[in-house]
Amino acid sequence: MTKLKTTPRIEKPDEFYKALADLHEGKSAEESLLINSKLILLLANHIGEHEVLMAAIKAVIGDR
Repeated sequence: MTKLKTTPRIEKPDEFYKALADLHEGKSAEESLLINSKLILLLANHIGEHEVLMAAIKAVIGDR
């Protein structure tokens, strides 16, 4: 099982952030939600490991 990696690892983070911001430029809230949903599912598929995906969900929602 691979552990969830939470330390900064994004290559060229400024370029990534700009591309992400540009992706939402001029979009409605609904369009942005759809874009985010597609991106999340694509990246989740790339990760693939159930335990890592569940750890990511838990990290986002915290200890409820």
